[in-house]
Formats: sequence, structure tokens, C-alpha cells
Amino acid sequence: MSLLARPAVAAFAAKAMQRIASVASGRSRGPGSAAGWRARLPEYACATRELTVPTAYGPARAVLYLPTAEDTVPPPVHVNFHGGGYVMPQIELDDALCRCIAVEAGAAVLNVDYVVAPQHPFPAPPRQAYEIVRWVAGHGSEHGWDGARLSVGGQSAGGGLAAAVARQALEEGGPSIALQVLHYPPLDLATAARDKRAAIAKPMLRPWMADVFDSAYIPDPKRRADRLVSPAHPSDTADLRGIAPAFVVTAEFDLLKAEGVAYADRLRTAGALVGHHDVSGADHGYDTNDEARAREVYPLIAARVRQAFDGGAAEETL
Repeated sequence: MSLLARPAVAAFAAKAMQRIASVASGRSRGPGSAAGWRARLPEYACATRELTVPTAYGPARAVLYLPTAEDTVPPPVHVNFHGGGYVMPQIELDDALCRCIAVEAGAAVLNVDYVVAPQHPFPAPPRQAYEIVRWVAGHGSEHGWDGARLSVGGQSAGGGLAAAVARQALEEGGPSIALQVLHYPPLDLATAARDKRAAIAKPMLRPWMADVFDSAYIPDPKRRADRLVSPAHPSDTADLRGIAPAFVVTAEFDLLKAEGVAYADRLRTAGALVGHHDVSGADHGYDTNDEARAREVYPLIAARVRQAFDGGAAEETL
């Protein structure tokens, strides 16, 4: 076991990373600042407002992005969970994606600031995420969206949370989810990052990062095979028929690509895969520093969200 994989050390390192990110986000301008993230992809402009979602894990702050089209009918709603290894609380990272979905899919988008580890280890994040989605489904009339037309999604750890929400909705009888968007998600924490292989020698995700994230999030390795974090691990053999339809996006060079492909195959077997898109020549988190690629992939995601609300579509691998 590496030093960073020890829970106490991982927790210390995770908190240090949070402090560094907070300082960067608090800068008035420049890369890493909240204003810098909001300046990306300016062609997708829409109104926003903040709201708070009550949960058993404390109130969750969220940013609501509103579609630009004027309509007397409340729009559908997409709930987004940001990435960050279940450790980094930076909802602004997904600002451009949320704006794109709001504009291109004509949906209200709720970008959620969920609880993170080590302050709130597993299972707090996926359980809170599910509570949030249930709240969104039941409170649309109060906030201007149609909670009966609902989708979920996320990037990286946020994709893992979206998958966990869909799994809980399957097991607990709702709410009905039209689509789950899983964008380069971690779906197998039971397999150590050092045992995973990427298509390039030095992928963006390194084993030391996984040591920090995984050990801060789930200190006990025996719990990492849980279905809410590792649905792509072979030990999870539950019947997934009836789970929300899924659009899976993987990146060619990503250390996590194999588990994304494995889960897409599992969803296909369950009749729940509506699309799998592999971004060629891209690594994990490619869209945060490659606006050209973001402009290619974000509209694809938005189109899938719109199709789900318009009645769905047959599987098409892109």
C-alpha cells in the first residue's frame, strides 16, 4: 500500500487539494477562477439563479440554468453532478456544459454542489444525490420545471453519481428518469488504479490521484465493490433491466475507458444503452482544457437529452 492510500494521509491530502482549489476559484480572473470557467463557450448564454435543496446530509446549493426559449409549458429538467474524484467541490467546472444543455436541449439544468469526501465519505454523496433527484422530481411546479420529464448526468465522479442515482431509482421504484448521461465516469473502484491500463504511457489520471480520491472517499477497500460505486466490476451481477436509458461517453486515452466500455456493454445487455460515444485522441477531463473538443461533444450530449424528452431513440454507437 502506498503512503497516499492510507486513509488518514489521503484525507489530509484531499483537504489540501480542496484548499488549493478554493484559492484558485476565488481569484477574480484567469484559469482556475470561477469567472474563468464561466467565460468558456460564451455562445451558450442563459439566465441562472441559485437555489437550495434540502437533504438529510444538509442543504445542497445548486445553480439553475434556464432555457432561453419563451414557453408557457414548463421545460424538462436535467440534474448535473460535477466531477472531482468525489473530493473536489467545484460546480463551476461544468458551467459551460450546463449552459449548452439548457440552450440546445431546451431544458432547465440544475448543477448540484453535493457533499464530498473526506468530510462526507461514501455512501453520503450517492445517497444525497438520489435525495436531490427525488426532490427535483417532486418540486417542479414551485421552481418552473416539469419534474415528470427528468434526466441525470455528470462528468467523471459526477457520472459515477448519475449511475448511482439511476441504480437507486431502479431499486426504489422511482423517480422515472428519461436518460442517464455518463461522461468518462469511474465505475469500478474495486479494481486498483495501478491495475488499470490506458492506451498511452502517461494518462491524465495517475495512480497517486486514485490513491487519494479512493481512500478519502471509501477508506475501507472492502466497500469499494458496492454497486453504487463499482457497477462495472464483475462482482455486481444484478439484473439491470428497467434501469434508466443511458448515453455513455468515454475518452480514448482515459485510464477509466475500459470500465466505461464494460458498463456500456452491461447496459446494452439490459436493453438500456441508447448510445456510446468514444472521443478519439482524448484523455480524461479533455473538455476542461480543449474547447474545440467540448464544442464537439457537449452538443452531442445535449442532443441525447433532447431526444430523451422527445420520446427517446434507438441505440446508436457514435
